[in-house]
Amino acid sequence: MSIYNKINAGFSLGADEPVTSGIEDVIYIFNADDVVLTYDTTNPLIVKGITAVNNAKVYRFEGTNNSFNTMSKLAKTQVGPRYTEEIDFNIAGLSVDIKGQLMAMGYGRVRAIAVNNYKASDSAIELFGAVNGLILTEAERNAADEAMDGGYKLKLTNPDKMKEPYPPRAVSIAPGSGTATYASTIAALEALVAA
Repeated sequence: MSIYNKINAGFSLGADEPVTSGIEDVIYIFNADDVVLTYDTTNPLIVKGITAVNNAKVYRFEGTNNSFNTMSKLAKTQVGPRYTEEIDFNIAGLSVDIKGQLMAMGYGRVRAIAVNNYKASDSAIELFGAVNGLILTEAERNAADEAMDGGYKLKLTNPDKMKEPYPPRAVSIAPGSGTATYASTIAALEALVAA
């Protein structure tokens, strides 16, 4: 893959569309083996298709007031660069169903898609855990925590010793006809969301 061995372009800060931090208060989570990903043949950093296996669903988690955060961090290894990926989010609730979902995320591997606040980029929508998946590594609940109203603080990250070979992948899904846009990608994700 020669394109990853040499830099081939520069960049500058845009005055028209300045970078905006944070992600939207929604993430899409699905079981790692429930969905098949299709990558762009010329650039493995772009996911151009998401197909559910046997009518599997994508689950939409909503938050408020910037309660979600993503992080990707480079780690140099003996075989090349690898990336640690994390998604922090909160669940404002306490039920047996929520506890069951937390257990499932702790044992099974999931993948997650986040929507960045900064939309003027081909990476406005990103996939985390593309190769090795993510597991729930932190689930903390303090019943007296007024900021969380007794809900859970969660962290999804890569399993131990299983960092990702690429940074988070861009998700760009075209409609039935035409080119991929932000709107067509969101529509494709929403079409897979469990009712």
